[in-house]
Amino acid sequence: MPTVLGAHAPRIGLVRALLTPKGRREQKRFIFEGATLLGEARRSGHTIVALIATVSALEACADARALEGEGTPVYLVDERTFAKLSDVQTPTGLLGIAAIPQTGVADILCRSGLALAIADLSDPGNVGTLLRSAEAFSATGAILGRNGADPYQPKVVRAAMGSLFRLPIARTDPQELAAAAKSAGSLVVGLDSDGEPLEDAIMGTDRLVILVGHERAGLGPWAAACSRVARIPMRGPAESLNAAIAGSIALYEATRLKAVKRVLTP
Repeated sequence: MPTVLGAHAPRIGLVRALLTPKGRREQKRFIFEGATLLGEARRSGHTIVALIATVSALEACADARALEGEGTPVYLVDERTFAKLSDVQTPTGLLGIAAIPQTGVADILCRSGLALAIADLSDPGNVGTLLRSAEAFSATGAILGRNGADPYQPKVVRAAMGSLFRLPIARTDPQELAAAAKSAGSLVVGLDSDGEPLEDAIMGTDRLVILVGHERAGLGPWAAACSRVARIPMRGPAESLNAAIAGSIALYEATRLKAVKRVLTP
């Protein structure tokens, strides 16, 4: 049976705090909104701690009703209270609360294969798109700079479109990444317009980290963590590529070349 919460209930304050980095850090939880993400989280097996909903939204969403039936705590609020918990212009009436997995860089790099590293990118749309691409190309996980966008802020969660529920994510700095990559035997290839051709840099590598920097500022201090620096060859006159596009192309190319290697290896 759902619990009805008033606008000034202590739990409402705790949920509002999850809109801030400090609140997420202290509670080790994050929020996500809408029936689509709720379905993604549920099917991914991600731990959903609680659900905040309006009566009409709960009645309309099969996944929300299923969570209630499975024993997940469900709290009902009125539309006005829900709007104060939402960061979108048109609130959906469904707000999931999930646990933030505590994953380290070594947990990602200990597995052979492809990993994504994102330098201190601040744009949540770019970060979310890169997380989607990392999952699409079977990355072992994503490693994000501590000074960039919080991967669990609502805008990144929406842009990742469910990938965040399935993709291991760690946060780090250039020094820690370099040390972890050395320990794991991983090659860190940073993307930069002055680097060698991407295919030359990554061909034949079984443990690879693609490091994406800022479109204008480049890799910055993260260049020190790179074993090699690579560029994406472009035939047209465009000066540079958006960070999310460049990273997605590099992830695809790494996956393609690995498939080519398997075909060519006797």
